[in-house]
Amino acid sequence: GVAYACYYLSSIAKKPQLVASNDRFCRFLEEYCPVVTETYYPTIWCWEGRVQTLLRPFITSRPQVQYRNELIKTADGGQISLDWFDNNDSLYYPDASTRPTVLLLPGLTGTSKESYILHMIHQSETLGYRCVVFNNRGIAGEDLLTPRTYCAANTEDLEAVIHHVHSLHPSAPFMAAGVSMGGMLLLNYLGKTGRDTPLMAAAIFSAGWNVFESVESLEKPLNWLLFNYYLTTCLQSSISRHRQMLEKLFDMDLVMKARTVREFDKQFTSVMFGYRTIDDYYEDASPCRKLKSVGIPVLCLNSVDDVFSPGHAIPVETAKQNANVALVLTSCGGHIGFLEGIWPRKCTYMDRVFKQFVQAMFEHGNKIFSM
Repeated sequence: GVAYACYYLSSIAKKPQLVASNDRFCRFLEEYCPVVTETYYPTIWCWEGRVQTLLRPFITSRPQVQYRNELIKTADGGQISLDWFDNNDSLYYPDASTRPTVLLLPGLTGTSKESYILHMIHQSETLGYRCVVFNNRGIAGEDLLTPRTYCAANTEDLEAVIHHVHSLHPSAPFMAAGVSMGGMLLLNYLGKTGRDTPLMAAAIFSAGWNVFESVESLEKPLNWLLFNYYLTTCLQSSISRHRQMLEKLFDMDLVMKARTVREFDKQFTSVMFGYRTIDDYYEDASPCRKLKSVGIPVLCLNSVDDVFSPGHAIPVETAKQNANVALVLTSCGGHIGFLEGIWPRKCTYMDRVFKQFVQAMFEHGNKIFSM
């Protein structure tokens, strides 16, 4: 026990690496988001990345959230499901017109019901903020009105949602946070728009920076067994109930035979969005290619032991070339894991980073450029 404790304290519990070229951004984070400079103590009995990834959905609690659903139409005749947490009982921001708003983007097959989304809303509720969850097409129980779903590279639906939310509350400070594929989509949007966005800042968690490296990592035998096959079946399940609509354009029997994410993307995703090859899609979907163009403050949290986004693929040198970007890299944490404490049910390290960063930006964001 003593030997294990010594190993844990010397090799596992470490301060995260903060990567940022902008000294003012660093000082801002150190003062108003100090969690990014503090030692991260992973749960002592499950600190390994794959274990954290697997256990988080089962261990963490699911705070009760009452949503208001809204369906909005898209230019191509489709619809998008938004789940609003209005926080009308906010004591800090009783005026709904100026209540800070956080747009939340779940992962690949995730919805507003994911535990990590519920925890973000719970953190936002305590601060008095409003949240709206962007559910990708066909995922949250709504029907597909056109034979189109979503992907990490196409930002049209996200642009429509951001414009819609901003038009409803034009005087409210507005931020976004994306998790996993939601983070990739958000980064690709920010790389495309630069400073031309109503968002004042963004937080990114466990994004896959280079899709080629991500799928290669997931195709290693153990990772395929633990994650890849299951994720592929989740993707197939998410489209199976829309089969009648999608059969107009796709050989669904072939799509349902996919046994890896790469095979699914080759037969379905890349075809749907008009890419000549799957490599063309993966290149366009990789946020590392667009990071230099991000024009608002962005904080990105990754663990270097994340099999979905391996540490060697995190664009550290590219991030150093953009003063708007800060990377926070932990040695442990897995994919959307970041469990801490002996029994990590209520709050993860990721939750604390989210809470401190959104509060820092909403309440002190004007100081970034004056420090």
